[in-house]
Amino acid sequence: MVEKIKNIVVFVKDIKAARRFYREQLGLPAGQETEYMMEFLPTEGTALGVSLAMHEAAQKLVGRHTGITFTVKGLEELYARLTKEGVRFTEPLEKSPWGKMAVVADPDGNEFALVEM
Repeated sequence: MVEKIKNIVVFVKDIKAARRFYREQLGLPAGQETEYMMEFLPTEGTALGVSLAMHEAAQKLVGRHTGITFTVKGLEELYARLTKEGVRFTEPLEKSPWGKMAVVADPDGNEFALVEM
């Protein structure tokens, strides 16, 4: 019987650039890591896996909107810092009655929504 989702995996072509983006720029807490895969947010329930796209089927999944949304504290500050560091946003920071949102892309073009409510 299925109990929960262990992790959701995003595929990348450049694992070194991904490591810098997810660990250093986004500041996600790291878990297990090998030379081909990293795990982030391991104690938050469902972890985020970032894996090198080694097979043709996985390579087709690189560089798309993931449908994943991260809740962020201090989104305006994070947005300003990441923009200064040259990180690409596919949707700029917007404020609305329910909160703030921006869509960021990792070095391989995988997109994530960043939300502060």
